[in-house]
Amino acid sequence: MSDENKTPPTTTDAGIRVQSDEHSLTVSPDGPIVLNDHYLLEQMANFNRERIPERQPHAKGSGAFGTFETTADVSKYTKAKIFQQGAKCDVVMRFSTVAGERGSPDTWRDPRGFSVKMYTEDGNFDMVGNNTPVFFIRDPMKFQHFIRSQKRRADNNMRDHDMQWDFWTLSPESAHQVTYLMGDRGIPKTWREMNGYSSHTYSLINDAGEKFWVKFHFHTDQGDGNAHFTQEEADKMAGQDGDYHRRDLFNAIADGNFPSWTLKWQVMPFEDAKTYRINPFDLTKVWPHEDYPLMEVGKLTLNENPTDFHTQIEQAAFEPNNMVPGIGLSPDKMLLARGFAYADAHRARLGVNYKEIPVNSPQSDVHSYSKDGAGRTKKIADPVYAPNSYGGPSAQPDPHEAGLWYAEGDMVREAYTLREDDDDWTQAGILVRDVMDDAGRERLVGNVVGHLCDGVSEKVLVRAFDYWRNIDADIGQKIEDGVREKLGGASDAPGMASAKSIGG
Repeated sequence: MSDENKTPPTTTDAGIRVQSDEHSLTVSPDGPIVLNDHYLLEQMANFNRERIPERQPHAKGSGAFGTFETTADVSKYTKAKIFQQGAKCDVVMRFSTVAGERGSPDTWRDPRGFSVKMYTEDGNFDMVGNNTPVFFIRDPMKFQHFIRSQKRRADNNMRDHDMQWDFWTLSPESAHQVTYLMGDRGIPKTWREMNGYSSHTYSLINDAGEKFWVKFHFHTDQGDGNAHFTQEEADKMAGQDGDYHRRDLFNAIADGNFPSWTLKWQVMPFEDAKTYRINPFDLTKVWPHEDYPLMEVGKLTLNENPTDFHTQIEQAAFEPNNMVPGIGLSPDKMLLARGFAYADAHRARLGVNYKEIPVNSPQSDVHSYSKDGAGRTKKIADPVYAPNSYGGPSAQPDPHEAGLWYAEGDMVREAYTLREDDDDWTQAGILVRDVMDDAGRERLVGNVVGHLCDGVSEKVLVRAFDYWRNIDADIGQKIEDGVREKLGGASDAPGMASAKSIGG
């Protein structure tokens, strides 16, 4: 390796050499993340404290209140009380963009956050999701780097397409989500008309102790989930009304036009996950519906606007570690890390007692040993420790606890073990060829061409052409042709000389 290609080693903030920039420390490649991965914790904790007081990602958004009711009998899959037929609870939802700041336009091309907090009789259950069923990465070690690549440069504090494509093309696992992003779902027409997904795989357990894996799908009842803006329409709307999505939701509810979503599940038997041809815990993959069809579960309806945006929406704190009995986490590395990162982000942004803010406070009784700290408002009483002899609360072990699975092996920094059909390109190609229609594919090509022609450097542009050819050869060629045409076809145009070596 020439000296010019040598890079310094990554270190912790204490100057200690880091073992991996991409892989968390897990018990075997497919096992849980361990707490002694100090660098991962440092990365997540530091990232959560980079900016105050707005959220780090998902800063721009809004939400509303409503209800959820379970309409189907799914008791054979879970003992969770909220998912027993006829059960109802209050909810708060928040919709958002990922990369934009709190004052950014609603109609930038970006995934949309779709977060739900259910105030159940057993405590709060939170689902922190998006309007796409997948994500850009599968290991939390890369999350901080991913978000920084989508935000602003250090020198001029501007967003930069070269930075985005540099990260994406060096992270081929991003292909599935980038295809969603550059397609129609990248700019939904309204929040009311888009679907929401857990994206992650969760675990379920029933009264008999039988375990299952599950993915949540909230399908909008306001159309087919495909309503979108074109890039030109979105650009125009960003100039006309930067709060378009926020205004649409608020006005619809104020007018009595209450949006609703039908909750559906994909359920996988526990043992299937061990041998399924695709890693079911890989956040960049979907479960084909022909293998695990959707089943209807319940109905979520929004019928009440906030009256104080700051206390009810801006201070709403969603966190995937809020699991009620009958529901648990899974070996999904991103979900496991988010179980720490979201709660820690709220502590940094809102204070350690953020759960005492009314919008975050459960409607069930709280018997906690948390004590003091900034923002503490609820009185506590002795004893303030456990175990004790004075009638304080005590843990109640559950023999059928969700979120537990067997794992063994050496602690390693490795990617998931590859399955038969695990690769980074196939599902993105299926999305292009089998899900999008001709008009959708044409818009995809136009969106990517426009994005690539906006300041992407030569070396990154060359990789981007190869990236799209790996997704679909025809689409990749159309993207390169479009970039060539838009940049004038000159041999000295950014990326053109090198691009000719990739089939140009």
